[in-house]
Amino acid sequence: MKATPFLMFQGRCEEAINFYVNTIPGSEIEQLTRYGDEHDQMAGKVFTSLIRIAGQTVMANDSPPVHQFTFTPSFSFWIDCTESDQVAHLAEVLSVDGKKMMPAGNYGFSESFAFVEDRFGISWQLCYKLSPERPEV
Repeated sequence: MKATPFLMFQGRCEEAINFYVNTIPGSEIEQLTRYGDEHDQMAGKVFTSLIRIAGQTVMANDSPPVHQFTFTPSFSFWIDCTESDQVAHLAEVLSVDGKKMMPAGNYGFSESFAFVEDRFGISWQLCYKLSPERPEV
């Protein structure tokens, strides 16, 4: 048995995963299949994809039915940055057409931290050097 995070988009999956792969170091698309022509409005959209975001395996797709829900900040990707400058850089790039819930800064529990939402509705917590009280993940 294995648990894998799954991101369900409404037609923007390929745009989103390409953005993540080009923005987050250590990320790549491992597998991508598309809906065939027999799926009229979904033809060419992402049927399934397997991506690696900063080493974390994630599945993503475009959902055929339009849902009344979207992503929520209560689920986010936590990125342990290796340099403090990465936090500010990633926060700027990821939040374009999204929002900064906690702009890059020193919040006491970390030398540099940011909590942002990207233009696709995915939330990211970016952190450099947490205080010693937090156990390593």
